[in-house]
Amino acid sequence: MTEFTTDLQHSGMVSKDLDATIDYYVNKIGFKLVGRYPFGNNQHVAFLRYGHLTIETWDGEEAPMKAGAINHWALDVPDVEAAFENAKALGLNLKDKEIQEIPTFWEHGIRYFNVIGINGETLEFCQILKK
Repeated sequence: MTEFTTDLQHSGMVSKDLDATIDYYVNKIGFKLVGRYPFGNNQHVAFLRYGHLTIETWDGEEAPMKAGAINHWALDVPDVEAAFENAKALGLNLKDKEIQEIPTFWEHGIRYFNVIGINGETLEFCQILKK
């Protein structure tokens, strides 16, 4: 898959209280809020960045509230279709049977798919759309 990915894009975690999570990471840890978007049914997602690390955090689900609370790791892909075909060819355990899309994230939306890793972890392959 390395020929289809360019870098770590973000890690994702559920938030018990999105506003409190944003406040904590921005005002206490030093992250910057780089995006906040509506998602699903009265849910919201925020992207927080510190240097090269971006955290995607959202509300509307129960937060684990313990170590191991990271929901997924996302890798940047410049061509999600090519990466998806390669994942299928490699026999990766596809969580998504087709490419997913969220038009409200970033300026032009995202397209992504998830695989389940060898330890049960979720790996997201995500393309931030330019147009």
